[in-house]
Formats: sequence, C-alpha cells, structure tokens
Amino acid sequence: MRIFFDMDGTFVNLYGIENWLEDLQEENVRPYRDAKPLINMNVFARRLNEMKRHGFEIGVISWTSKNSSEEYAERVTKTKKDWLNKHLKSVEWDTIKIVPYGTPKENFMKDETDVLFDDEERNRKNWKGIAYDVNEIFTTLKEIEKSA
Repeated sequence: MRIFFDMDGTFVNLYGIENWLEDLQEENVRPYRDAKPLINMNVFARRLNEMKRHGFEIGVISWTSKNSSEEYAERVTKTKKDWLNKHLKSVEWDTIKIVPYGTPKENFMKDETDVLFDDEERNRKNWKGIAYDVNEIFTTLKEIEKSA
C-alpha cells in the first residue's frame, strides 16, 4: 500500500506565515523555508518509519506556487525538500513529487489502494483511492496499518 501526503496545510503550516501570499506572489521562498510544522514531527517520523518497516510505501505530492516562473518553481522544490530533510530527517521517502500548482494528484496513483492525506477537498474528491483530511492524522495512520 502506498500513502501520500500533501505538505502545505497538511503537516506544514505555510498559511501561518505572516504575508505568505504576498511573498509567494513576489517569488520569495521564505514562507516555504520558515513554515513551522502543524503536527509533532518526532511522532510523525516514528509513525512513518514504523509503517515503512511494515511494508508501506510513503511519499509526498505537493504543489509549487500558483503562477510561478520555472526558476521560482525550482527554488520552491529545493526549499520543500530541504524542509523535509530538516524536520523529517530520519524518514526515507519512497517518492517526493513537487509538481506545478494544479497538477492532478491522482495522476500519481498506481491503484485504488493508494491513500492521500490532503487539506484541499478538491484533491481528496478527485483521488480515486482513499483520501483523508488532515484531522486525526495519527489515529488514521494507525487504523490504516491495522487494516492492511
């Protein structure tokens, strides 16, 4: 089973950064770099590593900024990967996809057993597998592991 996570608004508090939208419009990576975690990263890392030991594949599917230049998208991609390395250093992701804003996340599905955690309802509705909002992420991950 594969489990994917969106970043911004799911476990990264991008929207809690003051003037985040203005910074993105000005192609400044500061909000992506300085965003704080929304959940306990130590607990999250342990949970993900435990799931990997039980055969789950884990990945990230996250968008770059809306209407960004190609150069800014590259900087955002690097910044998001750096953020993951800083906050979830012990996690060995099977895949990290940082893709242009609006790219259908369901394009990355292999089959209907794939799981997505995403704060955006449109992405959850379009996902052809199992999709969850970010509420109770730890409880949901535990339930997924038990049911597999």
